[in-house]
Amino acid sequence: MTTVSDLRSPSRHIPRWLPPLLGLFIAVGPAATDMYLPAFPAVEATFGTAPGTAQLTLAAWFAGLAVGQIMQGTLSDRFGRRRPMIVGMLLFTLATIGCALSTSIGWLAIFRAIAAVGGSAGMVIGRAAVRDLADGHHAAVIMSRLMLVMGVAPILAPSIGGLLLIFAHWRVIFWVLAFYGAVSTLLAWRILPETLPPARRIRLGAAQQLSRYLAIVRERGFLTHAAMGASGSFCMFAYLAGSAPVFIQGFGLSPSEFALIFGLCSCGLIAGSQINARLLPRFGLSTMLRTIAYLSLLATTTLLVLAFTGVHVLALIVAPVFVALSCQGFSNGNTAVGALSRHAAHAGSASALMGMAQFSLGASSGLLVGLFTDGTPRGMAALMFCGSLGAVIADLCRPKA
Repeated sequence: MTTVSDLRSPSRHIPRWLPPLLGLFIAVGPAATDMYLPAFPAVEATFGTAPGTAQLTLAAWFAGLAVGQIMQGTLSDRFGRRRPMIVGMLLFTLATIGCALSTSIGWLAIFRAIAAVGGSAGMVIGRAAVRDLADGHHAAVIMSRLMLVMGVAPILAPSIGGLLLIFAHWRVIFWVLAFYGAVSTLLAWRILPETLPPARRIRLGAAQQLSRYLAIVRERGFLTHAAMGASGSFCMFAYLAGSAPVFIQGFGLSPSEFALIFGLCSCGLIAGSQINARLLPRFGLSTMLRTIAYLSLLATTTLLVLAFTGVHVLALIVAPVFVALSCQGFSNGNTAVGALSRHAAHAGSASALMGMAQFSLGASSGLLVGLFTDGTPRGMAALMFCGSLGAVIADLCRPKA
């Protein structure tokens, strides 16, 4: 098996297959988030619940991701990256089978939360493994490559979900996700290298771990970069939770048509991550983060104005959403690199804290969108704007490079 010392050796480059493999694990989260979005109306019809209640299962998923981030960060710093990844992917697989067999929307929400705890291993450990191996521009470039693989998930997932709904029951979506989880478990067991050697692992008690977390959040660079990432997540999750009601119920699109719109916006996410890798060496991390934060704010402001003036033209609503999602492609990897840069000794814990902040806000965003669902883009637009505004405020507080 390849070891971390081999990977960090100056005579060797990081294997080209490793970023796609880590991206595959990270993509478990987006795939499990997005694949069943077109099925919201079908889920509500099956359980006989009111419109908007399916979004509670999405909020439960985000809450599980928030809790799971802390657990996985602590475990991966103590036991290495490989074993917690295997256990996490296995837990995700078993809980997703529970989702497929759920008898009520309450049980579906519970199993979604449990699956999220397991699926969060891919997100935390994937980012931490990059920090184990690289820093600075090099890490940002690798992170952008991860985003290429990760970005395929939100493009394909709703399209696959919409296609499955044409021929099968919505429960089949969760059986497909369970298969993805099983494959990820097998790959983690068979070929994932250990990037954190025993000498660098941290064995702390609960009080010591809490003290470490407090030390991390007191570091201004971590706090401001994590706040930018969390604000961006609030914006993106408002779109994730609000897009199905807006486009399917508000604009009358079919699940397959919604999947096409969703895929188009996700193309912007992928394009942003890849363009980011090319522009970083020229403009630097700080300039890229600031520029993208303001561009996202401009896009969501435009969307807000269109939504509250009653413009009901599909293309005009999709255009600023596309720009805002493209900005997330630029910022996701950059905020992670900025937050973890000074925390190489405990990258798992720092990655976990950042992820907890992102998905805690994601859970609140999902709940708020459910409350504001009225068949118009107003609720989604208002929350996306708030997220973009938060990112700009956090950027203004960042320490100067």
